[in-house]
Amino acid sequence: MTRYFAPKYLVPKYLVLCLLFAAMTSASVRAGPVLDSPGSSPADASPDQAQSCEGVSFSRGLRYRENDQNVLDVATGASRGAASRPVLLFVAGENFAGENGIPDFTGPLQDVAMCFAARNGMVGVRMAYGLAPANPWPGGAKDVAAAIAWIHENIDLFGGNGDEIVAIGYSAGASHVANYLAHPEFQLSGPGVAGVVLVSGLYRLGAEASAAEKAYFGDDPSKYQERSAFPGIVHVETPILLAWSIMDSAQIIAQGEKLKEYLCNVPAHCPHTKVLDSREGLSSVFSFDISNDSLAGATIELVREIEARGLP
Repeated sequence: MTRYFAPKYLVPKYLVLCLLFAAMTSASVRAGPVLDSPGSSPADASPDQAQSCEGVSFSRGLRYRENDQNVLDVATGASRGAASRPVLLFVAGENFAGENGIPDFTGPLQDVAMCFAARNGMVGVRMAYGLAPANPWPGGAKDVAAAIAWIHENIDLFGGNGDEIVAIGYSAGASHVANYLAHPEFQLSGPGVAGVVLVSGLYRLGAEASAAEKAYFGDDPSKYQERSAFPGIVHVETPILLAWSIMDSAQIIAQGEKLKEYLCNVPAHCPHTKVLDSREGLSSVFSFDISNDSLAGATIELVREIEARGLP
């Protein structure tokens, strides 16, 4: 098995332990994580959402890189130290650019996704990444690389298994995960993930690029091919679950269909695919309610396949 070496800017494990202990013993911690007590519910959550987070603890604001926007949250169940469990890394964001350079990665809907992971025998991790223009391409992919390195270095403190990480990218986050996977030069020591879920992403920019997309990928269309997930993503062996919604724009649907076709040209890489019936914000994608149209069942199936194969 390949050893995974963390970059020098990662918070050392002993410091993570110190921050966690400080958060649990002090109510006035100014920096580092904020640890919610078990059973606490996401702010402004609906009754159903709050119920889904019963018995889940959050460790918030853990820095995985040197910049203020590079923080992540970790969600664990009541018995987090009982076993080494799979890890779901959520990389979500609707936009590539923003005035403050930081995506809004918190909120009850994403908390519910984290709680889904914790209550189904996994560890949930949610990362924030920098936005353009302050953080242009390939900043998003490099942030994904740094967060994955942090998980490999520290997730055992939360009962997680660094060999069973599934990165779930949504919208702009899906583009960052796909580019990370497709460009080995951004990886610190191999992909570092056992599987990925790509939801409603933009995988190759075209002439119709928006101002926000240009702010991230640049104004020069001749650079868009080399800054895309093509062709590099076809060379990876990491299992992929590819999803989009019938409510997505024609461009995003075409992107998903094209990526599926491209991957399936190499039969061994043909991805699992799920077409969602709705896309009412993050709730219809990240709620992971197995009883309705969501990615819950397909994601759990991917995790179980990874566990059965002993990947990576």
